[in-house]
Amino acid sequence: MADSILVGLYIFVLALFAGAELIARVPPTLHTPLMSASNAISGIAILGALIAAGYSSTVDVTSIIGLLAVIFATINVVGGYMVTQRMLDMFKKKQPKKG
Repeated sequence: MADSILVGLYIFVLALFAGAELIARVPPTLHTPLMSASNAISGIAILGALIAAGYSSTVDVTSIIGLLAVIFATINVVGGYMVTQRMLDMFKKKQPKKG
């Protein structure tokens, strides 16, 4: 049991460092396409969280953590799409005012 927790923690820390390095090296011109891709990945996380939340027929730790994962992944997807849309709006040409 303790070994699997340590392996999971080790993988999490490595993923944290790899993600931080990757994000720090992304040029601004690629940020919008990568943001859209990360929104798609968060959508996959919602599916996994739904499976985890519905795995048990009783309310236990797994279903509670699954529910929290669904909530946080949904917030991440919605917020990500809002930020992406806002960035895309910055590239649209402004219409001249009539009148």
